[in-house]
Amino acid sequence: MKSKASALNGNDDDLAIEAVAQLAETPPEEERVLDLSLRPRSLGDFVGQARLKKILGMSIEAARMRKEVMDHVLFSGPPGLGKTSLAHIIARELGVNLRATSGPAIERAGDLAAIVADLDQGDVLFVDEIHRLARPVEEILYPAMEDFELNIVVGKGPGARSMRLAVKPFTMVGATTRSGLLSSPLRDRFGQHFHLDFYAREELAEIVRRSARLLGIKLTDEGAEEVAARSRGTPRIVNRLLRRVRDFAQVNERPTVTREVALGALELLEIDACGFDSMDRSILAAIIDKFDGGPVGVESLAAAVGEEADTIEEVYEPYLLQEGFVARTARGRMATQRAYTHLGRTRHGTLL
Repeated sequence: MKSKASALNGNDDDLAIEAVAQLAETPPEEERVLDLSLRPRSLGDFVGQARLKKILGMSIEAARMRKEVMDHVLFSGPPGLGKTSLAHIIARELGVNLRATSGPAIERAGDLAAIVADLDQGDVLFVDEIHRLARPVEEILYPAMEDFELNIVVGKGPGARSMRLAVKPFTMVGATTRSGLLSSPLRDRFGQHFHLDFYAREELAEIVRRSARLLGIKLTDEGAEEVAARSRGTPRIVNRLLRRVRDFAQVNERPTVTREVALGALELLEIDACGFDSMDRSILAAIIDKFDGGPVGVESLAAAVGEEADTIEEVYEPYLLQEGFVARTARGRMATQRAYTHLGRTRHGTLL
C-alpha cells in the first residue's frame, strides 16, 4: 500500500488531491466558526494598518474618557482586509453591544427604524455593504446619525403626518468596498473615514503565525512566509490558505508545515507565486488573447471569463491594479507588460 506521504513528492497526486478536496469541503457553519475564532479581539491583536489603529485607538480612548458616544466611522477598501473585525473591536473596546446587519438585508425604511430604535445607549450599529442601502432606507439614517432622531411618517395621503422619535445615542460603523457609490449626504455624516490598504508580506506572515498558534498548527517561518507571499495582501485569504495547507499536511502525515509542505499545497490549489488563482489568470489571459491587450470594458471582460462584473471589480481587479498587472483607463481595462511577462506572452500574443 502506498504511503500518503509519497503524495508530497508527486508519486501519488491523485490521493493527495482527493484527500485535500475532502478535507477542504468544510461545512459552512464550521468555516464561519473558524473565521470567528481567528478574528483579532482587540486593537493590540490586530496586525497591520498602523496609522488607522493609532487614530482609532485615540478616538476610542477619548470617547471613554468623556463618557460620550464615539463619532460614526466609515471603513472602505477591498474585501477581506478587516473592516468587520474592526467594527467588533470598536464595540468590545468601548464595552458596548454590537448590532450587525448589511445594506442588502434592509429592504424597507421601517426595518432600519426598528433596528435603530432598539439600540441601547452607546451601542455600535454595523452596516456592511452600506453602499447598497436603498435610498428610502438611507434617508432614515440622516436624522438618526446627526440628531439621534427618527422621522416617522404615520398614515397615507392627505392625512399623513410626520412624527419625531428620539433614539439613544449610538455609533454607526459602515463598511464598503465601493465608496464611490455612497451618496454625499450619507458619507458626510461619518465623522471618521478610513481606507484599508493591502497588507505587506511581513504583516501577513505575522497573521499566519498568530492563526497557526490558535489552530494548533506547527509552522516554520519559511512556511509562514510562503503562505503569506501568495495571499494577495489579504488576511481573509491568508487564513483560508492556512487551513488548506493544514489539510494537506494532515493527509500527507507531516506534523510541521515547512516551506516544502506549503508549496505542495499551494500548487495543488493552483495558487501561483504572485498569489493569483485560476480566475486571476483567466482575466489576464482574456484581456491579452481575446481583446489584444485591451482596452476592454468590464462587462465584456465578465462575459469572456464567465464571472459577474461586480465580482471582477470588487474581488479580483483591486489586487491586479495594485500589483500593476492591469491598468484601468477611460476606455476600459488594459494588460500591462507585467501581465504579458507573467503569462509568458509577447505583445503579439505568442508564447515567449
